[in-house]
Amino acid sequence: MQVVIALTVLFATILGSLSGIGGGVIIKPVMDAISGLTSSQISFLSGTTVLTMTIVSLLRSRGGEVKIDRRGTFLAVGAAFGGLAGKSIFSYLVSSLPDQGMVSLVQNIIMVILTVAVFFYVLYKAKIRQLDIQNRIFATLAGLFLGLMSSFLGIGGGPINIMVLSYFFSMDTKTCALNSLYIIFFSQVVSLISNIVMRDIPQFDPLLLVMMMVFAVLGATAGRTLSKKLDSHKIDVMFLWMLVLITAISVYNCFKYA
Repeated sequence: MQVVIALTVLFATILGSLSGIGGGVIIKPVMDAISGLTSSQISFLSGTTVLTMTIVSLLRSRGGEVKIDRRGTFLAVGAAFGGLAGKSIFSYLVSSLPDQGMVSLVQNIIMVILTVAVFFYVLYKAKIRQLDIQNRIFATLAGLFLGLMSSFLGIGGGPINIMVLSYFFSMDTKTCALNSLYIIFFSQVVSLISNIVMRDIPQFDPLLLVMMMVFAVLGATAGRTLSKKLDSHKIDVMFLWMLVLITAISVYNCFKYA
């Protein structure tokens, strides 16, 4: 099982660094399917792994041609507060539902809805007129929503980031990816701090977390290297296939936990 998880983390963080989805959107459903861990354990391991990946990706992107959009800071601030809100909702569901499998079911249903919506958006993006909203309050509220979804689902970001940044803020594929990683960084840092302060860290195998973090560093490094060599169209095609994979795994998990 650990070999499968390690390869999943490597694959997910390469694609996550390339596309800006974070990687947790692949790691979380795969671990739901094969690990036998609780939703709390999986969310913590996945979120911490994705945080590692975003730190490496953002450090390696410094000095590159693609920059953080000036609205990115407001999106990130909103994501930080959204991360707290999402963590609170998740903790409430875990404590109020008798079976954590029900929490995983809710998470996977939302994942299916989001990934299908993003798939069709990316597929027909060329025919959709993107907005270019400059309002800082709107950017903060958008970040709040993205951070909430990221923290609640335990995926550290997700395809929804790309759709929101592209449609509402008219960012191209590579700018979306970098700004999405920036948002994920803030939401995951706040979520982790909240876990520590509230002493809400689930029991887990430390060696498993270390392994996942090591492969996240390798994946992020490879992803940023590939990003310099691939154009936006190729990244979009990879992103679409990845959405198909995520949807298939999430649908399987829905039947598993139903």
